[in-house]
Amino acid sequence: MSEPIKNRYEFVVLFDVENGNPNGDPDAGNMPRVDPETGYGLVTDVCLKRKIRNYVETAKEGESGYRIYIKDGVPLNTSDKEACAYVGVDPDKLKDAKKKDEHLDEKLRDFMCSNFYDIRTFGAVMTTFVKGALNCGQVRGPVQLGFARSVDPILPQEVTITRVAITTEADAEKKGTEMGRKYIVPYGLYRVEGYVSANLARKTTGFSQEDLDLLWTAILNMFENDHSAARGKMAVRELIVFKHDCELGCAPAHKLFELVKTARKDGVTTPRCYDDYAVTVDEEKLPEGVTCTRMG
Repeated sequence: MSEPIKNRYEFVVLFDVENGNPNGDPDAGNMPRVDPETGYGLVTDVCLKRKIRNYVETAKEGESGYRIYIKDGVPLNTSDKEACAYVGVDPDKLKDAKKKDEHLDEKLRDFMCSNFYDIRTFGAVMTTFVKGALNCGQVRGPVQLGFARSVDPILPQEVTITRVAITTEADAEKKGTEMGRKYIVPYGLYRVEGYVSANLARKTTGFSQEDLDLLWTAILNMFENDHSAARGKMAVRELIVFKHDCELGCAPAHKLFELVKTARKDGVTTPRCYDDYAVTVDEEKLPEGVTCTRMG
């Protein structure tokens, strides 16, 4: 494996949606998530990490060291058992095995981190090892994302749709065209902030420069292989990365995030495209030891 990264990073991602639902809320009839007090749209960190995982799995399909731990249809225990088999222990007797090998936690964690990109990146809760009372059951990853929030309040629209296809012959005798509904956001620009800890990469997962480069690529392309009618047109518009020249960082993250400003252009009252906004980074106020790179 390559060496862990040696620099701390913060980053801002700007992405937009046009005539789609970026992240439906199952508790609200799949309506786009909205902050009820302000009307700003929300997209969860879980949703965004799923897109990143999917891109990595597609781009690195079958490549050693880039498997995905959190994926549809694969029980977590199945992957945990692979680590147990690798170190030669019974998954049901982890407590006893720990007494015989004080480094068992590290061996299991290192196997999982070296084989699964998303554990190396975001961390994971590995239930087999948690139940076995091992410290490696909860791995805190070096890359963390917050919730995305829209730059302006959004106004979700409920659109009525029709379906002429009838499921059964019995239904066909009783009714003709069926009616349905779907929610869309006519346009919304969203902003999400993230963190990359070199300290956790070195101490815990071994997240490397190659992993970081792949993360940037995955973020920039996370919607490109995920298009659907329900999500409309979604695209990452810009990725702004702040790099510190040391492991622990040279400035508080919130001060760097405050340097990124997004505002509607003069004369725009109802934004309907990315060009209706002006995005600026006040690089003159960058603290010493911090550099800024804009991608996208």
